Amino acid sequence: MTERHSFGVNPITCHAWNKDRTQVALSPNNHEVHIYQRSDNDWKLLDVLNQHDLRVTSIDWAPKTNRIVTCAVDRNAYVWSLGDDHKWKPTLVLLRINRAATCVKWSPLENKFAVGCGARLISVCYFESENDWWVSKHIKKPIRSTITTIDWHPNNVLLVRIFSAFIKAIEEMPQPSPWGMKMSMGVMLAEFPNSTNGGGWVHSVAFSGDGNRLCWVGHDSSVSVADANRQSSVTRLKTEFLPFLSCVWVGNNSFVAAGHSCCPMLYSVNEAGQLYLNSKLDMSQKKEAGGLSAMRKFQSLDRQARIEINDTTLETVHQNAITSLCLYEGTKGAASKVSTSGLDGQLVIWDLRRMEHRDVSPVWCDLSGNNVTNLTLYLDTKFCQTLKLYLGRGHSVRVDYRVSVQMLVQLAV
Repeated sequence: MTERHSFGVNPITCHAWNKDRTQVALSPNNHEVHIYQRSDNDWKLLDVLNQHDLRVTSIDWAPKTNRIVTCAVDRNAYVWSLGDDHKWKPTLVLLRINRAATCVKWSPLENKFAVGCGARLISVCYFESENDWWVSKHIKKPIRSTITTIDWHPNNVLLVRIFSAFIKAIEEMPQPSPWGMKMSMGVMLAEFPNSTNGGGWVHSVAFSGDGNRLCWVGHDSSVSVADANRQSSVTRLKTEFLPFLSCVWVGNNSFVAAGHSCCPMLYSVNEAGQLYLNSKLDMSQKKEAGGLSAMRKFQSLDRQARIEINDTTLETVHQNAITSLCLYEGTKGAASKVSTSGLDGQLVIWDLRRMEHRDVSPVWCDLSGNNVTNLTLYLDTKFCQTLKLYLGRGHSVRVDYRVSVQMLVQLAV
């Protein structure tokens, strides 16, 4: 079941949840971060974090240590800790950057975090206990553009592109991963172009739960997956939708992407490594306002010499672009719920359990023999897909179907 929560008319730039999902931190597209407490279906504003001078671009909430990290266009990042008076106290991070900070992400062990920025570098930040402050080390080469997104490998060392973010002062040397052997700070282990012809810039990246796959979405409306177990081979799918802005893994073979189309999409990778659209999470249908729309258009044209179109409501739950996508229940390896926030000021929680995760890639049936006159298929699925059937006498039948219960299809030759 889908839960919808509205936080006013201001766009929500980003959001993050605490460990038990009773509190959410979100930015209403300004320099503030609002902390809300959930009480049944109502939300109570607990605190406003207003240390930043310019618009907040990214938020991440560490579930174990209960610390919030934020970054903003003002080139600063703050680590927020909850005081004894139940108020959040900021600690400035020494980023040493001269351009806007664009994204931030805690590492899996929460002993460090990474900040991307427009200065063509990544700041890997950690706490220096001797001086009691957060300091940073830079990864610069061979970055040639703004860092728009970032994500950590489960081993707490690798960063997307893929760089090693090993900090000798706070952690031990990790074991080699399928992505590469060298683990020294700043070493680039792999790099994947979004397109051989340049393509669009990358909006979001995410490691899978086991760390062996990497997915990303680009401004050219493409989704891509790189697989370390297949010699870092890349599978790319050009979609018919508007560009996605965020993506997150919900299983070792499936991830959710959302963006300008206002609808979260579930993509999966089958055993052959092929990427395909599994399903749309939003199955809403637009309600007719009343009467015949064609009749209203003719009446308006007759009376006012113009076509009156007052209905601007979209068919989707979100009425504007989805800007942020987070796990709500479960892990990257097995998630049951995800949350999205968008420019419409809504926060929506999607239940993935009704999707019944399973492989529903296109089914191929090769029926040999000339005596085949009809075929009866019993389909028990909740997904949209294309069924291609090749019949014995050379006939090819393509059937598009969408069902919620068992469906009987008869094909006559």
